[in-house]
Amino acid sequence: MKRIFKILLVVILIGTFVWTLWFLYAKSQKPPQEFKTEKATTLSIIRKTVATGSVIPRREVFIKPQVSGIVEAIYIVAGKMIKKGDVIAKIRIIPNMICLNEAESRANRSKINLDQADFDRYQSLFKDKIISPSEFQQYEIRLRQAREEINTAQDNLDLIKEGVAKSTGKTTNTLIRSTLSGMVLDVPVKEGFSVIEANTFNEGTTVASIADMGEMIFEGKVDESEVGKIHQGMDLILTVGAIENYKFNAKLEYIAPKGVAENGAIQFQIRAAVDIDTVIS
Repeated sequence: MKRIFKILLVVILIGTFVWTLWFLYAKSQKPPQEFKTEKATTLSIIRKTVATGSVIPRREVFIKPQVSGIVEAIYIVAGKMIKKGDVIAKIRIIPNMICLNEAESRANRSKINLDQADFDRYQSLFKDKIISPSEFQQYEIRLRQAREEINTAQDNLDLIKEGVAKSTGKTTNTLIRSTLSGMVLDVPVKEGFSVIEANTFNEGTTVASIADMGEMIFEGKVDESEVGKIHQGMDLILTVGAIENYKFNAKLEYIAPKGVAENGAIQFQIRAAVDIDTVIS
């Protein structure tokens, strides 16, 4: 009996040892790896560079008055389409007191000179053959000069006071006309506002801004680390924040040759022509 028990115990020990070896061996083995495969396809690698900026008209002008005065009438409103040469406003001249005083003094002097010409007396002397024809011709020329001077002085006085010469019909630039066909973007003045003429010392008061909305451009800036990725003539995709889900084609036409330091980084200005007729939804 004891012998049978010993044999059974030995068998159990051997079985336990064999099972332990098999368990350790199975645990040391790595599970087989499975790999997912895909069919090869040809795709394009796109390198994107983002530039922020604004879309503006290529041609935009600021209309300035040629005379100083008060805005008497405005004939346009923002958003209106106008043509080149259309009247947009009328200015009422406020004369300069020094110039007005000089013009009045000149007109008075010319009247005095005309009164002193006394042409009738010299004409009577010429008829009586008291003075020679050549001497009478000098008095006649003096009379014509006096009449021309009084007309010129009066026209100058009218132009300073009212902007219109009554005798000749000449006018100063009291009527402001558009120099470009397009849309009125802004009218920063109202009737009754004082405006200053454009001259070499002052840029003048802007009466209206007008732009050709048929030709738009994009102006933005690119960081120095991205400027090497772009070149003139390349196509751009333009996204406008105010118009969601729509994109426009644009073509890069200008890259600034020199960068400008902004907030510790060098920025290069770029400009692109926008194709507003092509919309990418």
